[in-house]
Amino acid sequence: METLKGKVAIVTGAATGIGAATAIALARRGANLLVNYRSSVAEAEQTAAAARAEGCEARAVRADVAQDSDCRSLVAAAVEAWGRVDIVVNNAGTTKFAAHDDLDALSSEDFATLYATNVIGPFQMIRAAQEQLKAQRGTVVNVSSIAGILGVGSSIAYAATKGALNTLTLSLARALAPEIRVNAVCPGYVATEWFSRRFGEEGSQRIAAGVAEVNPLKQVAGPEDIANAILFLAGPESGQITGETLLVDSGSHLALALANRR
Repeated sequence: METLKGKVAIVTGAATGIGAATAIALARRGANLLVNYRSSVAEAEQTAAAARAEGCEARAVRADVAQDSDCRSLVAAAVEAWGRVDIVVNNAGTTKFAAHDDLDALSSEDFATLYATNVIGPFQMIRAAQEQLKAQRGTVVNVSSIAGILGVGSSIAYAATKGALNTLTLSLARALAPEIRVNAVCPGYVATEWFSRRFGEEGSQRIAAGVAEVNPLKQVAGPEDIANAILFLAGPESGQITGETLLVDSGSHLALALANRR
């Protein structure tokens, strides 16, 4: 289904994981796209090649979304290549691991670093692209997290940034309507290479099994599952939806809410 044929998408943090899966899914629907990366150039080029194999045009472009000038350069690169921007997927993110009950494990600098990428970055990308998005009646999808709803995850700072991103989604959906729709997806645990690299293959499998055991659907999502949700919110099928935060977590929020009651 080439429902996005002729559209142009920018996917930040698209070298690997959810971002890469999203870029390829958008290409499969016919969109041309910029594959943004900050440091993983080889993986970004692989993602761009996989997208081109789906029949679209794709370019890998380095940018740090925490820098406003880089965000503006990303948009300019898309306009130079294809003359428009229709879709922005704010997927780039970062974290720092710290136990939630260890308040000394996080510094103000840690909070500033996470906010710069996870909250200010999406804001700057939307601001840089707003005129193009308005002209095309475009869409924005922010990749948030269940952490921002339940206050869980890798650290308090990370959860706080994702909560802020959810609020940013609401504010901008209201401010940029009717021309631009702004929504967010909130994944739970997602089985990506990121977990394998951090915890090892055995450790990541153990985490995935533990998450699957306690959630209602008894499974965990892969990158493609999140990409499918992003594709829905970016495409015409969700034309009446804006300001929404869609949980894609195999029902983990239900299990966590129950556990917190006991």
